[in-house]
Amino acid sequence: MIRCRLTIVGFVCLLLVYLHVSEVHADQTGTGTVEQAYPGLATGMLKKAQLVPMKKEILLVTEGLEIKASQLDEKMKGADAGMRAELRKNLFFLLEQEAMQAMLVQEARSSKAVAEGLSDTEAIQAYLNQKFQDVEVSEPEAKAFYEANKAMVQGMAFEQVKQAIQQVLTQQKRQEAFASYLQELGGDTDIQVNAKWVKGQYALAMDNPVDKARMSGKPTMVEFGAKGCFPCDMMQPILDRLRKKFPKKLNVVFVHVGQNRLLGARFGIRSIPVQVFYDQKGKEVFRHVGFYAEEEVMKQLAKIGVK
Repeated sequence: MIRCRLTIVGFVCLLLVYLHVSEVHADQTGTGTVEQAYPGLATGMLKKAQLVPMKKEILLVTEGLEIKASQLDEKMKGADAGMRAELRKNLFFLLEQEAMQAMLVQEARSSKAVAEGLSDTEAIQAYLNQKFQDVEVSEPEAKAFYEANKAMVQGMAFEQVKQAIQQVLTQQKRQEAFASYLQELGGDTDIQVNAKWVKGQYALAMDNPVDKARMSGKPTMVEFGAKGCFPCDMMQPILDRLRKKFPKKLNVVFVHVGQNRLLGARFGIRSIPVQVFYDQKGKEVFRHVGFYAEEEVMKQLAKIGVK
């Protein structure tokens, strides 16, 4: 299968599910939930967190957990110079990862799936392995994917790629199950975040090529990839032709994930290339992993009104 593996910063980032962006609302009052006030800012369990006034130092409070600004500062200090520049614009993303990891540790430690003596990362891994061990992809499911994506496997027989397809689809299926679990965990937990701090972070986080494009009022196609990745390089001529064909109807954005690591993580990119399609309201309607033939791209664009 034509795709490249991508390492994303930190264990928890590897578990992030891709971002489903809600419709962008014009009236952002800074009250209610994070998702209601600032659509697309939260990527997981903080979507339903309540925005409340707090002391400047306190960023998040929930049962048995409090996260302070100083904790994020410490994380910043431990990052390399290039990553610190990205982190300054994505501190809410960092807060969400800190909260998610802490809550997963609590869930893991309280379960029967984790042996004593494990590190926090090992405890989370053991807990999630046990929780999603029954999520598998059958051979008929793999065969259906193969039949629909023969161009991706360059003419190889199903038996040659069956194991690889099943592994990839199983990983995707488990990520989707994990995403649902995170949504439930966040929704079932009373989480409060600093309203004033989040408002400031929203302005910073949205200052990137993806959010600027999807919030422009035009349909958008975003390619997450990297130079030197063979299927990514194969996509570039297609992107160039789309820019020339639809200069006023469509935003075509390329994000180099090697140079925008946190942006890739925030949008749930674990393999490249990935093509993400947004309608004119900024809502994600479809994404595809791997090389995507121009004919298939055009079908997706037609669905969001670009013909």
